[in-house]
Amino acid sequence: MEYFMEKYINPFTDYGFKKLFGEEPNKDLLLDFLNELLKEEQGEIKSLNYIKNEQLGSTGVDRKAIFDLYCENERGEKFIVELQKAKQSFFKDRTVFYSTFPIREQAKQGDWNYKLKAVYTVAILDFVFEEDKHQPEKYRYDVKLTDIETCKVFYNKLTFVYLEMPKFNKTVDQLTTRFDKWLYILRNLTRIQEIPEPLQEEIFEKLFEVAEISKFNPAQVRSYEDSLKYYRDLQNTIDTARDEGLEAGIEIGEERGQIKAMERIARNLLQTGMSEAQVMAATGLDEVQLLRLKTC
Repeated sequence: MEYFMEKYINPFTDYGFKKLFGEEPNKDLLLDFLNELLKEEQGEIKSLNYIKNEQLGSTGVDRKAIFDLYCENERGEKFIVELQKAKQSFFKDRTVFYSTFPIREQAKQGDWNYKLKAVYTVAILDFVFEEDKHQPEKYRYDVKLTDIETCKVFYNKLTFVYLEMPKFNKTVDQLTTRFDKWLYILRNLTRIQEIPEPLQEEIFEKLFEVAEISKFNPAQVRSYEDSLKYYRDLQNTIDTARDEGLEAGIEIGEERGQIKAMERIARNLLQTGMSEAQVMAATGLDEVQLLRLKTC
């Protein structure tokens, strides 16, 4: 069994994220997080139900979508909550693609007036989009369909929220809202040993209890170890390839350089034993690009 220097789990691992937000006994944690995230436009979400997170298209040629978390509130509105550890070339495309499944599944047989329930896609990112680097203080992006000329919302039932967590650098003393506290915990959970006084609230005390590694049984520890190893392998591979990617970007142009960097990352990830599906999810490469790498 691995000796953990950290007291609490890493929420950016698959196991850590789903332990905190994806288990029925801990559903109140996700409910509180979403209420703080969306309270200005949503009001209070009173209840959530988890929905099977694997969605199949209506035809054989449709691609399969697997969400991190998929749930529904008491009004029938749908929420996709995604954790993304590594930068992808087409991650925004992916979130738009995912949002189409909760929309399409609302279709009714026979006479239907096309009235839809709202769909929210929340992406918690362990990276910063390249185009956002010039805004180091802006870590939250709320996106809706808007009119370009008036900047008014044209359609308010489709919402994307992107949280670029590396940009959130507030200290404990700078936390002024409940939402600040949520982001601070997600950003710093592995660094916390003693719970700071501003975080000594009932909902956060439960989170710390759920996240404490010493309370895991042996099977849970093994599952977390596997998830943590995948996270560390991914981070190490990306760190190793970053300089190579920057060099390639200088040599052959930024866009082609980024693709070459992703190809290097993909090769390294395949060598660690990761599945093709995991490699595609981590790098944004498609099946054709991955096949070409394997045959080169």
